[in-house]
Amino acid sequence: MSGAWLHVVGVGDGGLATLTPEQAAALGRAKIVFGGARHLAMLPDDHPAERIAWRSPFADSAADILAARGRPAAMLATGDPSWFGPARWLRSILAPGEAVVLPAPSAFALAAARLGWSLEDLRCLTVHGRPVAALNPEIADRARWLVLSEDGASPAAIARLIADRGYGKSRLTVLEHCGGAAERVRDAEAGSFDLGGIAALNLVAVECRADPETREFARTGGLPDEAFRHDGKMTKRVLRALAIAALEPAPGLLLWDVGAGSGSISVEWLRAAPGTRAVAIEPVAERRAMIAENAFRLGTHGIDIRDGRAPAALQGLEAPDAVFLGGGLTDGLFVAAFNALKPGGRLVAHAVTLESEAILLALHEVHGGELLRVGVSRAEPVGPYRGWRPAMPVTHWHLTKAQLP
Repeated sequence: MSGAWLHVVGVGDGGLATLTPEQAAALGRAKIVFGGARHLAMLPDDHPAERIAWRSPFADSAADILAARGRPAAMLATGDPSWFGPARWLRSILAPGEAVVLPAPSAFALAAARLGWSLEDLRCLTVHGRPVAALNPEIADRARWLVLSEDGASPAAIARLIADRGYGKSRLTVLEHCGGAAERVRDAEAGSFDLGGIAALNLVAVECRADPETREFARTGGLPDEAFRHDGKMTKRVLRALAIAALEPAPGLLLWDVGAGSGSISVEWLRAAPGTRAVAIEPVAERRAMIAENAFRLGTHGIDIRDGRAPAALQGLEAPDAVFLGGGLTDGLFVAAFNALKPGGRLVAHAVTLESEAILLALHEVHGGELLRVGVSRAEPVGPYRGWRPAMPVTHWHLTKAQLP
């Protein structure tokens, strides 16, 4: 690419001796070389380029890169820089065509080759610079992952997470220094993980296996009520499935779950689409603990649990793409939530009391949307027979906020 001044060079565990001729030529022409301390130390003493190490935090290095614009430069990165490497970040600060990526085989490719796995059949993940808990939504029986580690402690932390979720029989394979002279491959079960002396540069392959007593749930909305720990303050299964369908979760969207109770709406929202986020607002400490427990047990990550009462607790929050009002409706609460909702966003409100229902009826008259009254009856014993026992009816209202002209 003729307009490129920065070449991003992927380096394998074997160091600069493993570079391709194209990579070596790009590094040889560079007047400036960016990289971490480990990579910069690989440069021979007689290399004339200026060496610039990454700043902490990493994003502060943007100023150094922009200052070098137009001069021949190279950036050293591990393996394939487009796999959880700097390539995506560079695209956010440079114009198209300014940088060229010259990859080495990724750690994922090397690990798959060692294990005889096909990359298209598994998930490639990372905990480098990210919490291990972010892997929680990926846990499922027979799922396969390859995970880039933060350091030598990551494999044990991954094993604990998996075992605590009821997948202690899962097999973890730790691959250290893949492609290098110090390469080593070892494995252990998650529930009895005992590998020690693990190198900082490692990748973990995981084959998830559920323990016999572990129950798995579908990703579709409407989990059984007994899947959640709750004290009765919970949107029940039928209404919850209706609410999730009306909220329309999609990757990247943010939900406000106001009066979250057990967190059932937040949990189902996150389970429905990868990359969703939720703010669960709940004033009762015991219920906030239930939200955290339910989120972990049901394999979610990304709920921001807040202490507070709405509408005051809504101030300063990131604007939502969807709002669920299930913890008692007031005029002031709707106004605050609706004003904060992004154009095109969806709002769902449930009412059980006559007073809350009256508010919904008035709001529907002004704002439109869809209004439903839902009654559910369950078959229960009546002496030696069975009969229908009705639950309290719930008024469901949902609407989409108009897009700006």
